[in-house]
Amino acid sequence: MPTARFNLPGTAQRFLWCLPWICLPWAFAASAVEVEFRPDVGGLPPGLPFSAAVRVGDIYYLSGQVGTLPEVDTLVPGGIEAEARQTLENIRSVLQALGLGLNHVVKCTVMLEDIGEWGQFNAIYQDFFAPPYPARSAFGADGLALGARVEVECIAARSLR
Repeated sequence: MPTARFNLPGTAQRFLWCLPWICLPWAFAASAVEVEFRPDVGGLPPGLPFSAAVRVGDIYYLSGQVGTLPEVDTLVPGGIEAEARQTLENIRSVLQALGLGLNHVVKCTVMLEDIGEWGQFNAIYQDFFAPPYPARSAFGADGLALGARVEVECIAARSLR
């Protein structure tokens, strides 16, 4: 059976031989991503067993926020609208402490105690986010922290918007 043989000029042969040696350092450099844990941002009460945010490169992962007043474990009164507004204010506060804004958010995950309150939550959400909206998932959840009606977690990117 005949074999295929390619005759490349010497320069091309040398380039192809060097290609792995050129690309390999980039592959290792790309894997050395800096990670920073930030338990100190956003007005969370001290002593909680999680970080308010974790930075991995230029991506920020925010812990879920509920509608508590800053630095206390008390939900705001007033039902879904009040909790949704405070939850999104808490997210804005964490982002601002990181030097970011809501325009840096690329993904939100929304957990609602009662999925029937989706419309009420969505009306408040649109007061905080403008087009182009972040990607978003939402689902009904039973037993949110502190008996909250809503919890929202976000992912933000420093390099965007």
